[in-house]
Amino acid sequence: MTRTRRARAARPKEPLPPALPPAERTVGQLVAESIRLYGRRFWPALLLGLPLAVADQLALDLNALGRVLVLLAFAPVFTLGYAVATTLAVPDRPGGGWPVAMLVGTVVFVPAALFFPWFALASVAWLGLAGLVVPVALVERTGARATIRRAVQLGRADYVHAAGSLATLVLLFWMTRIALALVLRSQADNTVRVAVFLADVVLAPLLFLGPAMLYFDQAARVGSPSRRARRRSTSD
Repeated sequence: MTRTRRARAARPKEPLPPALPPAERTVGQLVAESIRLYGRRFWPALLLGLPLAVADQLALDLNALGRVLVLLAFAPVFTLGYAVATTLAVPDRPGGGWPVAMLVGTVVFVPAALFFPWFALASVAWLGLAGLVVPVALVERTGARATIRRAVQLGRADYVHAAGSLATLVLLFWMTRIALALVLRSQADNTVRVAVFLADVVLAPLLFLGPAMLYFDQAARVGSPSRRARRRSTSD
């Protein structure tokens, strides 16, 4: 056993395979790239978790209707967080498009807020189709109507990837949040609210950074040769 361990320790570590380009990136790789972005821009990204943490505290003991009202009230704040996450994901930071991003992003989030407390998958399905309006407005600097059309075009470019990525990010957030809240509560003399708040602050940035990264995946898939080939094979 000792010789085996020594041999393993002496064996050089193989380099990780290079990340796939956005047009070929899988859901798992999108999540991994979002985590890497979080690590590179940790302190500014950490602030993105505050809006959701505050909203979660307000909605913690409310019924479904109360949670809907909280989500609707925080829609502009969530849109602002999404816009900031986009600036962290874009190498050349956008210098315009903020009014359109805030307006259209808030409007598009309203249906998701209405459905989420009752049927979260419906919210994810809607955002997978039209949820990229914020990065579209900031990066491409289009008008309100053009932003919505372009976001739907991007969502339809590979809808399974878009909706699957958002669903994975939400599922990862909730599962990790529960585990982290339990650890924080057991390791320190924290109340449930404090533990949930801290977990939200740390984990919620991925819910903004992931969709910002998804924009590049979907934009690269629009009209890509691999995408056209998949459509031809499906039609055949």
